[in-house]
Amino acid sequence: MYKYDEYDHALVQARVAQFRDQVARRLSGELSEEEFLPLRLQNGLYLQKHAYMLRVAIPYGTLSSQQLRTLARIAEQFDRGYGHFSTRQNIQFNWIELEQVPDILQLLADNEMHAIQTSGNCVRNITTEAYAGVAADELIDPRPLAEILRQWSTVNPEFLFLPRKFKIAISSSEQDRAAVRSHDIGLYLYPGDGGEKRLRVMVGGGLGRTPILNQTLREDLPWQHLLTYVEAVLRVYNRHGRRDNKYKARIKILVKALGIEAFAREVEQEWEQIRDGAAELTMAEYHRVAKGFQPPAYEGLSAIDPEYGAWLARDPAFATWVQNNTRPHKVPGYASVAVSTKPGAVSPPGDMTAQQMQTLADLADLYGFAEIRVAHEQNLVLPDIRKHDLYVLWQSLQDVGLATPNIGLLTDLIACPGGDYCNLASTRSLPVARAIQERFDNLDFLHDLGPISLNISGCVNACGHHHIGNIGILGLDKNGEEYFQITIGGAQGKDSALGRVIGRAFQAEEVPDAIERLLTTYLEYREADEHFVHCIQRLGLAPFKEGVYPQQPSVEASA
Repeated sequence: MYKYDEYDHALVQARVAQFRDQVARRLSGELSEEEFLPLRLQNGLYLQKHAYMLRVAIPYGTLSSQQLRTLARIAEQFDRGYGHFSTRQNIQFNWIELEQVPDILQLLADNEMHAIQTSGNCVRNITTEAYAGVAADELIDPRPLAEILRQWSTVNPEFLFLPRKFKIAISSSEQDRAAVRSHDIGLYLYPGDGGEKRLRVMVGGGLGRTPILNQTLREDLPWQHLLTYVEAVLRVYNRHGRRDNKYKARIKILVKALGIEAFAREVEQEWEQIRDGAAELTMAEYHRVAKGFQPPAYEGLSAIDPEYGAWLARDPAFATWVQNNTRPHKVPGYASVAVSTKPGAVSPPGDMTAQQMQTLADLADLYGFAEIRVAHEQNLVLPDIRKHDLYVLWQSLQDVGLATPNIGLLTDLIACPGGDYCNLASTRSLPVARAIQERFDNLDFLHDLGPISLNISGCVNACGHHHIGNIGILGLDKNGEEYFQITIGGAQGKDSALGRVIGRAFQAEEVPDAIERLLTTYLEYREADEHFVHCIQRLGLAPFKEGVYPQQPSVEASA
């Protein structure tokens, strides 16, 4: 893992001291709420319905076991005993007292963490996939470049007051698990013909009220120009992005208005002026950062472990968990474990208690290399587990409710906190998520359905990424009543797609029935081993719309 250097420490400690003074002035009345607003947002602090919410950055989703224990301590000491992991590899604490925030930030800083730029019109947390560095299908480890981007963008004065928030994701695997296509800038890292690192730069993605997938801006960019090219994109956006209307301020609107060709010309002209400047990366700088991501001391293990194989044959429940919750590792004898935060109706998606965090940190020390990752789907990942240890790890996860074998299945759903916490939400998304989890709690049925992503957003801001769920649910306010619109056919990854609305919206209590009719239609029409989203692509919306909205018999016919 990357460790803070002297500059990181100095910057984060200075920010804590600065904000401690700002909080004191707010509490004394010297600063008004209007004056305090931009200052707290720069430190990830939101004022929600019931209390302040603090969003803590987890750069590219990587935590040490000690850092996870720190988050557990914050949950226990300053919140109500839990934290909420988000789709952008952050954690949110929903019940924070303002006077305690400086102490929380100090605790974070002392453990090489912070909340800087987790809100506001700036470059947000740099994300990548949770299996970076260990995935069997990975081409190049993207984490060194993600860290370089983090260092470059943190408190970069030129880009702290952009027209709107700005999100960057980078991936380098055969299967994109970072939702790269839905970001303002999406970066795909791959080897060139000579093995050198190259980048595909995609721009103009974003969800929200105007969902758009990003488009390729430049192919085959040498890695040394990562920062200069991203800087050129940001400068063009900073110059031309709309500031008169926040609903039209994202870069996706600018790219759509100009067209990708015209936008590319602007970026290339800007890049020509800075491409050979001080921000051009050197091999020495790359190696300086990459030293923090050297592989751990893996054992020389056989790809086949007799004891592990025996447990698979002996315990069907364990075999099911392995099938769903483990992923292939690039080192023989190891696997990566997805830890589900979706046990069902008993807990909101993405929530984890302080006890669970503490236990998971202990397990990472005991069976891994003291490292934990946060996934886009709001789950956590233990990236390096010996197959020999999987059975005892599984038992330990069961003890704390973290072993639900539903990764990639219907109940592994994404949901934002919605109207239970958020001022912006139109509806309460969590009760709908709970009702769906209660309705579809039969694991045999879920496994028969196969891979299906279901994402729920409580409003058009789309924090639940409903547009790219195979099934998407969007909460809408209609004359003070909550309704939920269903889309189908969305997908993330290299074959990303935006879901399409199938018909009228439903009241909350109607949603589980509508989902059941949708799934029944799928089971009726699917071909052998055909995934849900592929069935939709083959058949189109018509049969699913007919299945979800059955024709009502007329009065004459019923008579």
